[in-house]
Amino acid sequence: MTATELAERAVAWTTLQMRKRAPYSAENKFLQGPYAPVSDEVTETELRVTGNLPVEMNGLFARIGPNPIEVANPGAYHWFIGDGMVHGVRLREGKALWYRNRWIGTNSANAKLGRPVLPGKRHGVFDTVNTNVIGHAGRIWAMVEAGPMPVELDDCLESVRHAYFESDAVRSFSAHPHRDPSTGDLHAVCYDGLVQNHISYVRIGPDGRLARTVDIPVKHGPSVHDCAITASKVVVLDLPVTFSGRAAMSGASFPYRWNPSHAARIGLLPRDGAAADIRWFDVDPCYVFHTANAYDRPDGGAVVDVVVHDSMFDESTQGPDSKKITFERWTLDPARSDVQRTVISDRHQEFPRFDERVATQPYRFAYTVGADLGGDGPEPLICYDLEKGTSVVHDYGPNQITGEAVFVPRANAGAENDGWLVSYVYDLREDRSDFVIVNAADIAGEPEAIVHLPGRVPLGFHGNWIADEDRRG
Repeated sequence: MTATELAERAVAWTTLQMRKRAPYSAENKFLQGPYAPVSDEVTETELRVTGNLPVEMNGLFARIGPNPIEVANPGAYHWFIGDGMVHGVRLREGKALWYRNRWIGTNSANAKLGRPVLPGKRHGVFDTVNTNVIGHAGRIWAMVEAGPMPVELDDCLESVRHAYFESDAVRSFSAHPHRDPSTGDLHAVCYDGLVQNHISYVRIGPDGRLARTVDIPVKHGPSVHDCAITASKVVVLDLPVTFSGRAAMSGASFPYRWNPSHAARIGLLPRDGAAADIRWFDVDPCYVFHTANAYDRPDGGAVVDVVVHDSMFDESTQGPDSKKITFERWTLDPARSDVQRTVISDRHQEFPRFDERVATQPYRFAYTVGADLGGDGPEPLICYDLEKGTSVVHDYGPNQITGEAVFVPRANAGAENDGWLVSYVYDLREDRSDFVIVNAADIAGEPEAIVHLPGRVPLGFHGNWIADEDRRG
């Protein structure tokens, strides 16, 4: 056992012991209402549909999130650490074939469920995988940041193995890789929860092999949830949410805190460059969970669109706690040392998405969903026309909260908004969810189709459309 593994086990043991001593509290909004976990895995093949499912949509919409199997002390639970559960709807030739939900087969989840250990190598002692699910190299992968390896899922969402895609590497990955449509490469900025002095740029080839890594020196162990890519660069977010040893030793289940002493900066790393080639830009203290698209400027700089929080994890120990959220365009001008910030919208929102066929290129449409961290009211889908400077909203209803909305193109070629926005939408009154398809060219119109699900999909994190043509035979 290496020194790093010994340190990880020591931190894990100490954190667990301190967590057991925390005063009991039953109060935690992230275990209640739309966030409450479901207790069963379900397979439903008789699904009622309102409207007409697009015959062009042949594939799987899979989305993941935390769904703790058991919680000893709700007051000490943090939303980001619950056992992962994936939810999927399978469409084929205008029909909804099935809905399934399955726990991700990590060691800790399978131990609680009385299931055997999955094959594959492991990285770190914290093994929750609950943040994103993607298709790559013909397979389906569930993933998380800060340490654990991705988990491969089969076509029915059952966990198959732990692996670093098709590589033999054993290292941390990211919750938010970005695929370059021109090369098929997957790009990510990764960090290890117990490594404080560097983060890493990682490139995975279209064959699933590890193609490139670059270690980037940092201080304090920052939480890097996302990145962005242009045609020539990787946008690196080094922001003031960092690992807190004090929080870990006090038993915090999620040991990251707002750190005003950590200078906020944004880096541009040439894709084939070394860490020394990064050009850093200062930015006022803030935090970014998620980026939309990014693209190169003719002067060698870049533009990146981001959802910005004024701070994060400054007070709450249970989940996100920012007071102000803005959707912004950040311009990185090589003639300046700071980020030029333009507010697109000051409406509280999150989960920015776009048509990924135009990733790394100038684009027109961005999509977000409403996100009021202080309440559980209805939330809309928002479409921004970045060329015209306008926006339009899809209102799902007076009791509906939508999760992240994912763009699905009608075909590989076509106009940027020629397709659909798909998401799981929760009904506060009925305590049940639907899979809703909205025409991207008619955002304000009625949904094109609604697949009525047998129960609730808890509010969670990220998902993607995985087309049949992108799966291995």
